[in-house]
Amino acid sequence: MEAVCRKATDEDVETLEQLIAGYAEKGIMLPRSRETLKRQIDTFVVAEVQGEVVGCGSLCKLGSDLVEIRSLGISEGYKGLGIGSKLVDQLIFEAKEQNIPKIMALTYEVSFFKKNGFYIVDKEIFPEKVWTDCINCPKQQCCDEIAVLKMLN
Repeated sequence: MEAVCRKATDEDVETLEQLIAGYAEKGIMLPRSRETLKRQIDTFVVAEVQGEVVGCGSLCKLGSDLVEIRSLGISEGYKGLGIGSKLVDQLIFEAKEQNIPKIMALTYEVSFFKKNGFYIVDKEIFPEKVWTDCINCPKQQCCDEIAVLKMLN
């Protein structure tokens, strides 16, 4: 089962909305409205297996030298097959194309990110993140996500 990663298009918005909503309902990803997804579609990549979108991820620019991996998710039945790592590789490629030297994520899946070359850091080193997404998060005062970082050289 070969997964192919590509930039997301407007045709992917509905699928992205459903995939992200499944994670948001479990409280492990912030929801994204269809309007937001349409507006930010150029920041998303998707993974396809036999023409079906089974995973997604996006990059959010937090400054001139930092991007965040967001909305990284895989459909049920496709987890554990290396698709998440392919998506991360594609997002790293996109960050390098933009000459951004640092890529971070807030995650509950620390071992996955470590396997992909990230290391744990103190999330307070990312004031840019705190003022973009965290300000609107219901877990703001009791965030239990772990910050991970990778330097891109």
